[in-house]
Amino acid sequence: MSQARFQKQQREKARREKAAAKSARRVERREAASADEGPGTQIDEAVVLAQLAELHERFDAGAITFDDFSDAKEALIGQLDAR
Repeated sequence: MSQARFQKQQREKARREKAAAKSARRVERREAASADEGPGTQIDEAVVLAQLAELHERFDAGAITFDDFSDAKEALIGQLDAR
């Protein structure tokens, strides 16, 4: 096997492992969020939308990475969907 092919396989393996870890973190956050929310918990839509706007501003300013932005955005949208 050539060195270039081996390196490509290693990069692909690392990419798959990173994606699997990211997916596991998302599942853990969803489970933690659903455990924290008891019945009757009201989510204020205006607060969540303000948090989304602030998150977009931080991402545009370069304060957070795309992965962190994506995870946080998904969590906030999940709160809106839970309503």
